[in-house]
Amino acid sequence: MKYTEKISNKLNELLEKNYDAEKGYLNAAENVDSSRLKIFFKNRASERSEFAKNLRTEILSYGQIPEESGTFQGTMHRNWMSLKSLFSSNDEEAILEEAIRGEQASYDEYSEILKDDAFAPSTRKMLETQRQQIQSAINSLMVEEELA
Repeated sequence: MKYTEKISNKLNELLEKNYDAEKGYLNAAENVDSSRLKIFFKNRASERSEFAKNLRTEILSYGQIPEESGTFQGTMHRNWMSLKSLFSSNDEEAILEEAIRGEQASYDEYSEILKDDAFAPSTRKMLETQRQQIQSAINSLMVEEELA
């Protein structure tokens, strides 16, 4: 496998996860009553859309084709969030817990991919910045969970 294919495959994995996260956050925004949480989740969805845009641009710069949708696993996670919110006595807390779990998985995936030192410095910087923003989202979600 060529270098550019290897790198773009890794970036495509993250791209799919960001599509999933964006859809998950939009789903979460629809399933909470709190206007504060709706805004928070919509802002996170927008952030993940921006991550995806940056990843698509990076993949194209390697001369490869970006993925166009999320993963089956992401669809299942969103369906689980919807079901859980229907049957949970505290919808917002359950949704926050799932959002934290999803973000932690994203953070771990970024960390794993960043172990590969084959990335160009600009690509590495973009990925590290996105990972830092995911950590900030985790921290914010944990605060929101305490307030719920």
